[in-house]
Amino acid sequence: MNSPMLKVLIALLLLAVSFQAHVLLEKFSGQFEEWCIADEQTPDEELQRAMDWACENGGADCSMIKVNQPCYLPNTLKKHASYVFNSYYQRFKHKGGSCYFNSAAITTDLDPSHGSCKYELLP
Repeated sequence: MNSPMLKVLIALLLLAVSFQAHVLLEKFSGQFEEWCIADEQTPDEELQRAMDWACENGGADCSMIKVNQPCYLPNTLKKHASYVFNSYYQRFKHKGGSCYFNSAAITTDLDPSHGSCKYELLP
């Protein structure tokens, strides 16, 4: 292998390692952003059960999805469940809480906030 080609390969390898190190540093330094939302494939009955549990027993803040509150619209079960699941997840992720909800939820690195409805993101 000639020297210029070796230099290019080494530069590409260093770039790849640098990118991976940056991603890991973000994740473990608290800058990694992750929200919990309803899985689009989950049947409504399962979403409702999981949302009821999170609101009644789980400690999620469900006040923002009530009528005339910032996250009431759009008034869909999936949007309301997403807000509730994220509320629970943000509050309890560092205490062993998960974004599972009996397979009704998934995590995303895309902020699901919309309009005046701001989804919590806690360190």
